[in-house]
Amino acid sequence: MIYFDFAATTPLDKDAAEVYLKVATEYYGNASSLHDIGGQSSALLDNCREELAQILGVDKKGLFFTSGATEGNFLALEALLSAPLKKGNHIIAGMAEHSSIHGELRRLEKAGYEITLLPFDGPGLIDIQKLANEIKPETILVAVQHVNSEIGTIQPVEAVAEICKAHQIHFHSDCVQAFGKMDLKSITPLVSSISFSGHKIYGPKGIGGVYINPRIHWDPFFPGGSHESGFRPGTVNVPAIAGMTVAAQKIIGQISSNHDTFTLLRNTFIEALTPIKDRVVVYGTDEAESQLPNIIGLRISGIEGQWMMLECNRLGFAISTGSACQIGMQSPAKVTQALRLSTEEAKQFIRISFGKSTTVEEVLQLAKSIVKIVQEF
Repeated sequence: MIYFDFAATTPLDKDAAEVYLKVATEYYGNASSLHDIGGQSSALLDNCREELAQILGVDKKGLFFTSGATEGNFLALEALLSAPLKKGNHIIAGMAEHSSIHGELRRLEKAGYEITLLPFDGPGLIDIQKLANEIKPETILVAVQHVNSEIGTIQPVEAVAEICKAHQIHFHSDCVQAFGKMDLKSITPLVSSISFSGHKIYGPKGIGGVYINPRIHWDPFFPGGSHESGFRPGTVNVPAIAGMTVAAQKIIGQISSNHDTFTLLRNTFIEALTPIKDRVVVYGTDEAESQLPNIIGLRISGIEGQWMMLECNRLGFAISTGSACQIGMQSPAKVTQALRLSTEEAKQFIRISFGKSTTVEEVLQLAKSIVKIVQEF
């Protein structure tokens, strides 16, 4: 089977796997233990934190490891709300945020917070003017993802950060899809917090991280924890952190070449759909600075995405109908709501995403198969 669902997860890099195994078997001590074996793990953990902090362009004192971005998003929002820059109870977020953000927002709404969700404009971007118009004196937090996981649009986080700074509002950005595909050093100084994940960059599953500006004096959500400065309880997963660090080191050095390859693959795929182009709607933007090329979100009029996914699976291609977390909830991709698609249009949505092993030949095979499926439908 040919894999086209890299936005959901990636295979573990061989070097990352070797490091994971080595650390798990040779540096097995609890990093919080005071004996020498624990000290070895602690030193390795600190080295990984320092390396990832350099990659992100942040102070390592604000970098904390989590079980992944889902937990990271939750804990980041809770941390920021524990230390607001002013009094208030209003939160603004993108309508197309990851389900982990929406889950926390629903909890916060029940706790008395007022939530405003922002849709996308036509190309799939947050409308900065609408964001500015929704701000109230009580607005204390804005959450806008850096890259949308379902159509790959790059949100104008610099402009969002500027508005937040002017109104004394914390800004959290989910950087899961951006990490490893873009240099985040220009973004991290502008935000209050970000989240990222290891398994999107060929690292292990079950590991990720959060950066919170060290100037923010947050309160821990879980009381009494000593690990990760109290940010998250539980024994730190040093082997997975080491594996994620190796994966990050490798992919950061490949950002430019990967981008060029993904652009070629994207153009090749879309061009190969020409025989059915009047039935295909590709979401996103043609502006290169606002679009990651490795994610293609589209719909084919008259054909449900679930059926197309199953037909592709039958022919040996793994594609998806959106975020894996959202699929598990049996509800339409959040981006279809943000784009204001009708119920029928939302059901037609599919996502194709490329990875570093994807070839032009594989892309052409997939496109030709989709064309054949549509013509035979």
